Formats: sequence, C-alpha cells, structure tokens
Amino acid sequence: MARSATIERKTRETDICVSLELDGSGKHEIESPVPFFDHMLTQIARHGFFDLEIRATGDIEIDAHHTVEDLGICLGEAFKKALGDKAGIRRYGRGTMPMHEALASVILDFSGRPFLVFNVDLPKAQVGNFDVELVEEFFTAFCNHSGANIHVNLAYGDNLHHIIEAVFKAFAQALDEATRIDPRIDGVRSSKGTLE
Repeated sequence: MARSATIERKTRETDICVSLELDGSGKHEIESPVPFFDHMLTQIARHGFFDLEIRATGDIEIDAHHTVEDLGICLGEAFKKALGDKAGIRRYGRGTMPMHEALASVILDFSGRPFLVFNVDLPKAQVGNFDVELVEEFFTAFCNHSGANIHVNLAYGDNLHHIIEAVFKAFAQALDEATRIDPRIDGVRSSKGTLE
C-alpha cells in the first residue's frame, strides 16, 4: 500500500500543492517564490528519502511569511495523511547533523499531540532576502498540522545559512526514522493502542 498524500491549499494569500511519497528515494521538484526556502525543503526530500513535489505561489510582495507558514501547514498535513493510522511506524525519530561549524539536532514523536520546542536563537536577520525568523514559523505550522511533538536544538554555530541547513537536514533524518515501518510493531507503538 502506497504511503502517499497530496494536499492543496488555496487562500487569498497563497496557492500551494504538495505531493509526498514516504517510501521514496529523495526525488524532488520544488518551486516556490522563496528560493532559499526551496533549498531547505530540498534537504527534507534528499536527506529523508521522501519523494516530494511542491508548487507554491504567494504574496511575497508583502513578505514570505504567508508562503512559508502555509508550506508548513501543507507539508504537515501531507505527513499526517500519508501516515494514516500510523500502524507499524517507529513513531520516534532523531537526527543530528553538522553543517560546517554548525551542529543541530531534531527529535520528534508522531504522537498526535502537537508541541514544539525550538531552542535555536535566530536573530532578526536575513539570509539573502529570507527572514530567518520564518524557520520557527514553518516548524510551528508543521507541528500543529502533522500532530507531531518536535524538539529542535542548536548545539553551536555562527553562519545563519549553515545553522538553518543543519536544522533541516537533522529534521529530515528524524522524519525518515520516525516514519519507517518496523515489522516488530503490531498495530501502533503506544500502550494506549492509539496515536491521536
């Protein structure tokens, strides 16, 4: 059975379509009006081995906030839908990734109870024309719409591009581990018998 999902979201601010295949190879076609963020979404596909297609437009004449947040909403909903009842998944995942001088880790749980801990002190600054404070907005939206508990921690780092890329690579690795089917798991990995 294919573990896949397509999510479409159209508002006055954005028009987004996300197609996700959990059991992929990292193939991706990502196109939004936020090039730096496309680069970060590419990390999720490549380092998580997910096939991912994203087409997005948004009101970037205002700023990139709506587009990045809505991409988080759509990607979160895509993971939630593709995981279905979560039978057989490992549920928990962790990733720690270096990127030059930066080291970041992400630990997550597809518990069905969204909560974000974001221990990455990003300044009000830009990488190119990308407002780095939008990274937390993306994770908040993903968390709330996927039903995941996510902890993002930065051990150290100086270069903003390196810090953000380390976070996204660690996130991809954690997603890959958490979404994998484990043949030892009968039903869902919960003493309650449900992940909601």
